[in-house]
Amino acid sequence: MNNINKIVKLALDEDIGSGDASASLLDSKQTSANIISRENAVLCGAQYANSAFLQLDSTISIDWKAHDGDKIVKDQIICSITGDSKSIITAERVALNFLQTLSSTATQTDFLVKKIAHTSTKLLDTRKTIPNLRQAQKYAVKCGGGVNHRIGLYDAVMLKENHIIASGSIASAINSAKQKYPKLDIIVEVEDIDQLKEVLAIQGVTRILCDNFTVAELSDAVVIAKDIYPLEASGNIDENNIAEFAETGVDYISTGSITKNVQAIDFSLRFI
Repeated sequence: MNNINKIVKLALDEDIGSGDASASLLDSKQTSANIISRENAVLCGAQYANSAFLQLDSTISIDWKAHDGDKIVKDQIICSITGDSKSIITAERVALNFLQTLSSTATQTDFLVKKIAHTSTKLLDTRKTIPNLRQAQKYAVKCGGGVNHRIGLYDAVMLKENHIIASGSIASAINSAKQKYPKLDIIVEVEDIDQLKEVLAIQGVTRILCDNFTVAELSDAVVIAKDIYPLEASGNIDENNIAEFAETGVDYISTGSITKNVQAIDFSLRFI
């Protein structure tokens, strides 16, 4: 919760600056308002919205009618708010910004998860997140039914093309990672079947990422890697072909689209 308050405070400071000039023209009075969804979505961001209102005015009361992870529909009342009218107006945009962004991530995740629901493949996020919203968007992915990849550069080793080139070889990169970080997961990116076979012959790897494989190549990779290491597919996978990739039997599909290609969900706040 402390991290949420910190992020929200930065957003409030950015928006309010030296003071809300428009709200200062109003008289303070107790009022009630509703936040309403203007489209179907998966809700996410309630704690961030709460923080926006309550950091500004701790006397505000918020009654949530829906909760993070819930499927909401157009014109649904998401929450009711009671408090000082000036405080509600001042916090409104920051609260809605968090709701619209995080609900977008949760909604897009849910959309893709449904596309592969008939398979055993799990949908992973990536580090392609909005700056300072890493934790928030990772949480939104889980609300939408997805699974979190590594949180950052610190909680897993991921050896990609440039790491391997700099290390001299795949084996050298993996051995170095095992020696220095024996307790961290090690994920190795491969670009073709030959590299896949090379990694499969080395012990101590957690998962192999097949980057930009075709569906046919990925199908072969799944057969070759069976009972050795789980596979992750990434690159050139979207809503139009994700089911086809999942049907290969790959364990995971990762995509940055659920966190970076977000289209805000429309919410509005209206006084009653």
